[in-house]
Amino acid sequence: MIKAAYWASFPLDLFGYSSTIVFCNLTLPKQAGMAQLIRKEDALEYHEKGRPGKIEVIPTKETKTQRDLALAYSPGVAEPCLEIHNNVENVYKYTAKGNLVAVISNGTAVLGLGDIGPEASKPVMEGKGILFKIFADIDVFDIELNAKSVDEFVQVVKALEPTFGGINLEDIKAPECFAIEKRLKEELNIPIMHDDQHGTAIISGAALLNALELVGKNIADVKFVVSGAGASAISCCKIYIALGARVENIYMFDSKGLIVSSRKDLDEHKEQFAKDVPDMSLAAAMKGADIFIGLSKGNILTQEMVQSMADKPIVFALANPDPEIPYDKAISARPDIIMATGRSDYPNQVNNVLGFPFIFRGALDVRATAINEEMKLAAVKALAALAKEPVPDIVSAAYDETTMRFGPTYIIPKPIDPRLLVKVSPAIARAAMDSGVARQPIKDWDAYEAALYRRLGSDDNILRFILNKAKQNPKRVVFADSENIKILKAAQVAKDEGLAIPILLGNEKKILDMIKENGLQLPNVTIIDPKNDNTEKKRCEYGDLFFEKRKRRGFNMYEARKIMRERPYFGTMMVETGEADAFISGLTRQYPDTLRPALEIIGMEEEAKRVAGMYIMLTRKGPLFFADTTVNFNPTEDELVDITLMTARTVEHFNIKPKVAMLSYSNFGSSSSPEAILVRNAVAKIKERKPDLIIDGEIQAGLAFNKDLLRENYPFTDLMNESPNVLIFPNLAAGNIAYHLLQEVGGAEAVGPILLGMRKPVHVLQLGSSVRQIVNMIAIAVVDAQAKAASMLNA
Repeated sequence: MIKAAYWASFPLDLFGYSSTIVFCNLTLPKQAGMAQLIRKEDALEYHEKGRPGKIEVIPTKETKTQRDLALAYSPGVAEPCLEIHNNVENVYKYTAKGNLVAVISNGTAVLGLGDIGPEASKPVMEGKGILFKIFADIDVFDIELNAKSVDEFVQVVKALEPTFGGINLEDIKAPECFAIEKRLKEELNIPIMHDDQHGTAIISGAALLNALELVGKNIADVKFVVSGAGASAISCCKIYIALGARVENIYMFDSKGLIVSSRKDLDEHKEQFAKDVPDMSLAAAMKGADIFIGLSKGNILTQEMVQSMADKPIVFALANPDPEIPYDKAISARPDIIMATGRSDYPNQVNNVLGFPFIFRGALDVRATAINEEMKLAAVKALAALAKEPVPDIVSAAYDETTMRFGPTYIIPKPIDPRLLVKVSPAIARAAMDSGVARQPIKDWDAYEAALYRRLGSDDNILRFILNKAKQNPKRVVFADSENIKILKAAQVAKDEGLAIPILLGNEKKILDMIKENGLQLPNVTIIDPKNDNTEKKRCEYGDLFFEKRKRRGFNMYEARKIMRERPYFGTMMVETGEADAFISGLTRQYPDTLRPALEIIGMEEEAKRVAGMYIMLTRKGPLFFADTTVNFNPTEDELVDITLMTARTVEHFNIKPKVAMLSYSNFGSSSSPEAILVRNAVAKIKERKPDLIIDGEIQAGLAFNKDLLRENYPFTDLMNESPNVLIFPNLAAGNIAYHLLQEVGGAEAVGPILLGMRKPVHVLQLGSSVRQIVNMIAIAVVDAQAKAASMLNA
């Protein structure tokens, strides 16, 4: 077999921690004879499968034979060319067009920077392309045009239509942006959207619906004051009207004051909001207002203006980086306020990334000819509805909050919510189909949802949380297997990223030679050789301490000092004496060889009666925590209780609320076997000791995740409304088999094993762990060390 791939242009080869980003890779049958002619069927299959799909990371790029090159280019490429010539719609089948969006700007209205030109706008457009890819798996070319007139801009963009599946217009000043979008929508047959207009309108519209619901007001009855009359403000007001607001209740201000009909400087877009009233100040208009929408500039709204608003006011101060009124001042002026800003460091961020990736994803997937009003309103309603659903733990963890729920400080989903893709995009696709602009309707919605989940890839947000938390307070991590290149590469990543301060155990010359030979950069890294004469004094010191711990456990003084020549013992003693904060071993050693020194020297936590092993399984629907997977073969009732409570405490360290399913082949007493009774009794004991913990069992694994069956048959269970994220297995065999199956067959990524119950951080790598897995374990060890240090301070 041979592999072929379409490449995305840049390598990310960091010692195997990452590799090269590719559009997709495929495997083709290798024919005998490299000079054999390419068959038409092979060429078409190559190009059809070669459409850009999800980003995939693979370690090699094999175009090594004549056949590989012939499929990728000439003569094989001629076959799809002919197919497209015969039927132009085949361009979607054999090329990247169906997943390719152009982000186009002329740089005339960039962020808050104004007209800075097309070249200076390029970083923004490139960043937008990254967001398209990260959030919706859409490929992007950014295009910056030196074209300010409407006619010239439209002419250039029209000529690009054959290349792209959709066009995102960006940072074009008003009023030209209105005319450009209008003409392109009329003259092109692919989805077009000016995000500056419609993005903010859609997101703020969703937030507004939810805010009004919370304050109990009808959108048709409320008074709006809008500061700003640019493209975004005009579009916002239009969508509010589509949602039920009345134009006569909207007071719009531009830089010259209230937009009134007596003014002679109004364009057609402002005229529709002109009031037949005497001119008034912003302060006067704010009196009795229900809603303030700010799309202008910072610090123009005072606390007195906010205090003059009606009961339960809604303030969306969306100017960036400084809102029209600072969040803290608005909250202190009116405790009953519902406040939103454009900033990520305050609740209720109105962020366009909640919209454009998912809107284009849905439009592309049905091959829509436009993004129409029905599709925009569908996005508004989908976002508003999603904010009312229970928030995944992974989202709460990413924002360092234990719980997050619909209310005054959560009226709009968070941008990193993985559900956005599978909730908003289908809503857009349905609206396109219902409004008659979909050329390729979706027939199997379950398959479409599964395809969207595949685009998301493994949900590694918890890893990002762990990595970020480790960076906040890096700890000293000592490595037993430092004469291994993977450990050295991981140590450099940890050092460069600010995760940890590595301490390397092993032969100094050998380690330094490996660093030099492999081009690593570990200057001034601490290297200690426990067998070197220079460490004899430290070995004796450690040996004496070890002898005191084990003198009645089979060790004499000579043996205690001698064993300190072994890296697992020396490294563990460094942690015990406070000369290091965490110890990592196991890459080239058996599990017991690492665990034994840790138990003999450090010992277990005061409340722990045993240790256990836990894996984090990264699935597309969020992380699952499996225990015990590595230590206890056939735990008793009390041992299961201890394992469960240790696992729950560790999950809480990751800022995730544990929800525990105690697994068995029995469901709530359906079997009276000793194995089922053991789990059942363990659940009862845990509920008695920890009544606030969400836990139930004994329960079968499949049933634990089936809310409909639970609701129908077992409405009493705690798990009916709370899908479990912690799975406790009745024995080691079940846990170990389950995590391997989920990893190999289910496509989940396993992070661990994480050793639970130790008094100080000791963690064991799997034999043959990759650099990425080692880096993950370093971060976990650092977070563990942070938690244990905090616990000692609070004791």
